Amino acid sequence: MTTRTLRSLAFSTCDLCDAHENDHSGAFRVLPPVFRSFGSDAPFAGPVYTLRCDEDNSRVREAVQSAGEGRVLVVAGGGKTRRALLGGMLARLAAEHGWAGVVVDGAVRDVAELRESRLPIRALALMPMRTEKRGAGEAGITVEIQGVKISTGDWLYADEDGIVVADRPLLGSAEPN
Repeated sequence: MTTRTLRSLAFSTCDLCDAHENDHSGAFRVLPPVFRSFGSDAPFAGPVYTLRCDEDNSRVREAVQSAGEGRVLVVAGGGKTRRALLGGMLARLAAEHGWAGVVVDGAVRDVAELRESRLPIRALALMPMRTEKRGAGEAGITVEIQGVKISTGDWLYADEDGIVVADRPLLGSAEPN
């Protein structure tokens, strides 16, 4: 099963939680219900690529300009909402480059453009202030989002009920293209 097929595959985070409710190993994790939907409301899933940035979205721009290959971009912004880490232009680039979706532990902006991008986006809040561009940040590392550790290579599943993360694909033998 390819990641493109996975995106069209129906899943429910509630069903995933039910199936893994006795997994206390840390391999299956659920993000707290603090994220709002921006962009498309469509469910999305895929292997994770992580970024850590502190009020500087330089690494976000670099990531969305690269081939997404059905991956989910997870941006660890420390839960700060003073500056938007993703806006309409970057969302459009992410959609054009094949990212399955974006989760931002921080703020986003340009809500009308986010919706137009048709990219599924989850974030904490809207903030019209853009970031500074200092070239700071780290990519492909283990990050902590709202108290939950997420690593590049984990799998993320998001729908209208929530966001879950696992250390492996949960819906068969899905692999990225």
